Amino acid sequence: MERFAQLLDDLDDLVFMARMACERFRKILLLVLLGPLAVALPIAAVGLALVHPPLALATAILLFVFLLYHTVTSPPLEISL
Repeated sequence: MERFAQLLDDLDDLVFMARMACERFRKILLLVLLGPLAVALPIAAVGLALVHPPLALATAILLFVFLLYHTVTSPPLEISL
């Protein structure tokens, strides 16, 4: 019976290790995919503002309204003390 409990403990450790490896891979993948986007988006916004200011203003207003709507309609964040 002791061997079976040890086997289950080892299996639990193996599953946890695999999940941690997947989480680390997911974080690296997000960094690789979203890193260049995080740099390119502000550059594109500045370029749009220099080339066509009214369109840049309209885009900024639409993004602001969307964020405001999302803030108002999303459920409140629960803070546990």
